[in-house]
Amino acid sequence: LCNLTEYACCIYCYNCKVARNQYERMGSDVTMQCGSLDNDASVSWKVNGTDVKAQHRLEGPRLVLNEVDLGHNGLYSCFQNPHGERRDTIYLHIGIPPRDPTVTCRSNTYPKGFYCSWHQLHPTYIPTTFEVDVQHNQRSLEVQKDPDHKNRCRVRFPEVFSSYPYKVNVTAVNALGKASTTISFEESSIVKPDPPERVTATPIRFNARRLEVSWQSPATWPDIDNFPLKYFLRYRPLIREQWQHVELSDSTSHTITDAYAGKEYIIQVAAKDTEIGTWSDWSVAVHATPWIEDPLPITSTTEVDFPTETKTSPIPSSNAPQKAEPPVGRAARLLTFFSPLLLGMLLLFMW
Repeated sequence: LCNLTEYACCIYCYNCKVARNQYERMGSDVTMQCGSLDNDASVSWKVNGTDVKAQHRLEGPRLVLNEVDLGHNGLYSCFQNPHGERRDTIYLHIGIPPRDPTVTCRSNTYPKGFYCSWHQLHPTYIPTTFEVDVQHNQRSLEVQKDPDHKNRCRVRFPEVFSSYPYKVNVTAVNALGKASTTISFEESSIVKPDPPERVTATPIRFNARRLEVSWQSPATWPDIDNFPLKYFLRYRPLIREQWQHVELSDSTSHTITDAYAGKEYIIQVAAKDTEIGTWSDWSVAVHATPWIEDPLPITSTTEVDFPTETKTSPIPSSNAPQKAEPPVGRAARLLTFFSPLLLGMLLLFMW
């Protein structure tokens, strides 16, 4: 079984015929010819292995499709009657011719070189290639295709501080036509660094209105010593829409001294060559809040009334219940004292 997308060949490998590509403009009427058969030949057509159901008509060995669109894309095969012998296979591609591409050039690696990129504002639906030509001082410069970006190329500066303009022409080409765009510029006008990197913002201890901001120059900028950058810092609290700005000559740090205490800030930095070119895009935003004093621990001043302790008598050591003695009166105690004496006197009188 053949892979139609990759090889554009027929499905049935017996009597296999390599499909030929036919490109047609969207919206047009399309005629497909079944090989080299004569005008009086009787043929039948199939698309992707099934009968053709789209609006069409047969004119001998030709199939005519009306007002084609993307739905007409497919593999068409014709068979000669009455034995049904396959005579031709056509892969139909519907698309549109290219329009003038949009082209931009920029140097983020000054003074090593620049790159140009391009794209189509509208899809063509069929394969489209691009031809690039760069001229400087009446000679063509070498163009290197970018390995990571399909529609981008890199060009080395033939000389630094050149007064001659650069001329870049990009031509889009496909099976239905071509279109081109030419731009011209001076070296200094396309210099634009990448944004600064590793931006950080740190609160300063014991200072509720300061933030220490630092960053690094873009790694793509090749010679920071001979081609220094200046920076533009912007910051604002999240509660406000208005930015505050600070321009710095060549420093990669700055202390914000007018921050609102306790408010979260958003901070970004841009870079630019000190003499030529334009500002970079803003760096990735960072968020920070000035130092906030730790709250003191909460101590209670409310007095607590504890219940008065009740003193109790000690528990007797013996577990046996104590037997209570009845109270004794004074008369009873006297009677007890004189009883033996009275008994003795009574005995004497009896004798």
